Amino acid sequence: MTEIHINKERAIEAYGQMSAAEFVMFVTDYYLQELGGGLTSENIMSLNAHQHTLLAYRYVLEEVMEGGFIQLIENGYAPYVLEGPFPIALKKLWERKELSKLLFNVKKEYHAHMEEFAKEKTEEEFMAMYEELEKLNDYGDDFLDDYQEKETPAIAKLVIENIELY
Repeated sequence: MTEIHINKERAIEAYGQMSAAEFVMFVTDYYLQELGGGLTSENIMSLNAHQHTLLAYRYVLEEVMEGGFIQLIENGYAPYVLEGPFPIALKKLWERKELSKLLFNVKKEYHAHMEEFAKEKTEEEFMAMYEELEKLNDYGDDFLDDYQEKETPAIAKLVIENIELY
Protein backbone atom coordinates (compact mmCIF):
# COMPACT_ATOMS: atom_id res chain seq x y z
CA MET A 1 0.00 0.00 0.00
CA THR A 2 1.37 3.39 -0.97
CA GLU A 3 1.64 6.28 1.39
CA ILE A 4 -0.66 9.25 1.01
CA HIS A 5 0.82 12.76 0.93
CA ILE A 6 -0.94 16.05 0.43
CA ASN A 7 0.15 18.22 -2.48
CA LYS A 8 2.72 20.70 -1.17
CA GLU A 9 1.50 23.65 -3.25
CA ARG A 10 -2.15 23.10 -2.29
CA ALA A 11 -1.16 22.86 1.37
CA ILE A 12 0.89 26.07 1.26
CA GLU A 13 -1.98 27.91 -0.43
CA ALA A 14 -4.51 26.58 2.10
CA TYR A 15 -2.26 27.45 5.05
CA GLY A 16 -2.18 31.08 3.94
CA GLN A 17 -5.97 31.29 3.64
CA MET A 18 -7.26 29.34 6.65
CA SER A 19 -7.23 29.38 10.41
CA ALA A 20 -4.96 26.78 12.02
CA ALA A 21 -7.90 24.53 12.90
CA GLU A 22 -9.28 24.78 9.35
CA PHE A 23 -5.85 23.87 8.00
CA VAL A 24 -5.64 20.78 10.21
CA MET A 25 -9.09 19.78 8.94
CA PHE A 26 -8.09 20.50 5.33
CA VAL A 27 -5.03 18.25 5.46
CA THR A 28 -6.78 15.45 7.34
CA ASP A 29 -9.86 15.70 5.11
CA TYR A 30 -7.51 14.88 2.26
CA TYR A 31 -6.25 11.79 4.13
CA LEU A 32 -9.75 10.62 4.91
CA GLN A 33 -10.86 11.12 1.32
CA GLU A 34 -7.87 9.17 0.02
CA LEU A 35 -8.54 6.43 2.58
CA GLY A 36 -12.10 6.05 1.36
CA GLY A 37 -13.69 7.83 4.32
CA GLY A 38 -11.85 6.45 7.33
CA LEU A 39 -9.20 4.19 8.74
CA THR A 40 -9.49 0.43 8.32
CA SER A 41 -7.14 -2.46 8.99
CA GLU A 42 -6.51 -2.52 5.23
CA ASN A 43 -5.51 1.13 4.82
CA ILE A 44 -3.99 2.08 8.19
CA MET A 45 -0.45 1.62 6.85
CA SER A 46 -1.10 4.26 4.16
CA LEU A 47 -0.33 6.96 6.73
CA ASN A 48 3.02 7.51 8.42
CA ALA A 49 3.51 8.35 12.11
CA HIS A 50 3.34 12.11 11.48
CA GLN A 51 0.10 11.77 9.54
CA HIS A 52 -1.47 9.52 12.19
CA THR A 53 -0.51 12.08 14.83
CA LEU A 54 -2.18 14.85 12.84
CA LEU A 55 -5.30 12.75 12.25
CA ALA A 56 -5.55 11.92 15.96
CA TYR A 57 -5.18 15.62 16.78
CA ARG A 58 -7.99 16.35 14.33
CA TYR A 59 -10.25 13.94 16.21
CA VAL A 60 -9.36 15.62 19.50
CA LEU A 61 -10.10 19.06 18.02
CA GLU A 62 -13.35 17.99 16.44
CA GLU A 63 -14.75 15.95 19.32
CA VAL A 64 -13.51 17.95 22.31
CA MET A 65 -14.68 21.24 20.85
CA GLU A 66 -18.10 19.68 20.30
CA GLY A 67 -18.58 17.73 23.52
CA GLY A 68 -15.36 17.27 25.44
CA PHE A 69 -13.33 14.13 26.02
CA ILE A 70 -16.49 12.35 27.13
CA GLN A 71 -17.88 12.72 23.61
CA LEU A 72 -14.56 11.69 22.05
CA ILE A 73 -14.64 8.46 24.07
CA GLU A 74 -18.36 7.83 23.57
CA ASN A 75 -17.96 8.26 19.81
CA GLY A 76 -15.34 5.50 19.72
CA TYR A 77 -12.12 7.47 19.26
CA ALA A 78 -10.46 6.34 22.52
CA PRO A 79 -8.65 3.34 21.00
CA TYR A 80 -7.04 5.49 18.31
CA VAL A 81 -6.47 8.67 20.31
CA LEU A 82 -5.80 7.43 23.85
CA GLU A 83 -4.67 3.82 23.48
CA GLY A 84 -2.56 4.28 20.36
CA PRO A 85 0.79 6.04 20.16
CA PHE A 86 -0.75 9.52 19.88
CA PRO A 87 0.06 10.79 23.42
CA ILE A 88 3.67 9.62 23.02
CA ALA A 89 3.92 11.07 19.50
CA LEU A 90 2.76 14.43 20.82
CA LYS A 91 5.71 14.44 23.16
CA LYS A 92 8.37 12.84 20.96
CA LEU A 93 7.46 13.86 17.38
CA TRP A 94 5.94 17.26 18.03
CA GLU A 95 7.50 18.21 21.40
CA ARG A 96 4.08 19.11 22.83
CA LYS A 97 4.87 17.87 26.36
CA GLU A 98 2.04 19.59 28.23
CA LEU A 99 -0.58 18.46 25.74
CA SER A 100 0.83 14.94 25.94
CA LYS A 101 0.52 15.05 29.73
CA LEU A 102 -3.12 16.14 29.42
CA LEU A 103 -3.85 13.18 27.11
CA PHE A 104 -2.19 10.75 29.55
CA ASN A 105 -4.41 12.15 32.32
CA VAL A 106 -7.47 11.69 30.10
CA LYS A 107 -6.35 8.12 29.38
CA LYS A 108 -6.04 7.41 33.10
CA GLU A 109 -9.59 8.68 33.70
CA TYR A 110 -10.86 6.70 30.72
CA HIS A 111 -9.34 3.52 32.15
CA ALA A 112 -10.90 4.24 35.55
CA HIS A 113 -14.35 4.48 33.95
CA MET A 114 -14.15 2.03 31.04
CA GLU A 115 -17.09 0.00 32.31
CA GLU A 116 -19.31 3.07 32.32
CA PHE A 117 -18.32 3.92 28.76
CA ALA A 118 -18.91 0.35 27.59
CA LYS A 119 -22.58 0.40 28.67
CA GLU A 120 -25.38 1.29 26.27
CA LYS A 121 -26.91 4.63 27.32
CA THR A 122 -29.88 6.79 26.65
CA GLU A 123 -29.28 10.42 25.71
CA GLU A 124 -30.17 11.36 29.30
CA GLU A 125 -27.64 8.89 30.74
CA PHE A 126 -24.99 10.18 28.35
CA MET A 127 -25.62 13.77 29.44
CA ALA A 128 -25.42 12.73 33.09
CA MET A 129 -21.85 11.57 32.46
CA TYR A 130 -20.78 15.20 32.28
CA GLU A 131 -21.82 15.58 35.93
CA GLU A 132 -20.60 12.17 37.07
CA LEU A 133 -17.20 12.27 35.38
CA GLU A 134 -16.25 15.73 36.53
CA LYS A 135 -12.50 15.24 36.19
CA LEU A 136 -12.80 14.07 32.59
CA ASN A 137 -15.14 16.95 31.85
CA ASP A 138 -12.60 19.35 33.39
CA TYR A 139 -9.87 17.98 31.11
CA GLY A 140 -12.05 18.91 28.14
CA ASP A 141 -12.39 22.41 29.52
CA ASP A 142 -8.62 22.54 30.06
CA PHE A 143 -8.04 21.59 26.44
CA LEU A 144 -10.41 24.29 25.22
CA ASP A 145 -9.21 26.97 27.64
CA ASP A 146 -5.49 26.27 27.94
CA TYR A 147 -4.31 24.22 24.98
CA GLN A 148 -6.36 24.47 21.81
CA GLU A 149 -5.71 28.14 21.17
CA LYS A 150 -1.92 27.90 21.42
CA GLU A 151 -1.35 24.31 20.31
CA THR A 152 -3.37 24.30 17.09
CA PRO A 153 -1.45 27.20 15.46
CA ALA A 154 1.85 25.65 16.58
CA ILE A 155 0.84 22.29 15.13
CA ALA A 156 -0.35 23.83 11.85
CA LYS A 157 2.99 25.67 11.59
CA LEU A 158 4.90 22.47 12.31
CA VAL A 159 2.95 20.70 9.55
CA ILE A 160 3.55 23.39 6.94
CA GLU A 161 7.24 23.68 7.83
CA ASN A 162 7.59 19.89 7.39
CA ILE A 163 4.97 19.41 4.69
CA GLU A 164 6.95 16.65 2.98
CA LEU A 165 6.12 14.43 5.99
CA TYR A 166 2.41 15.12 5.62
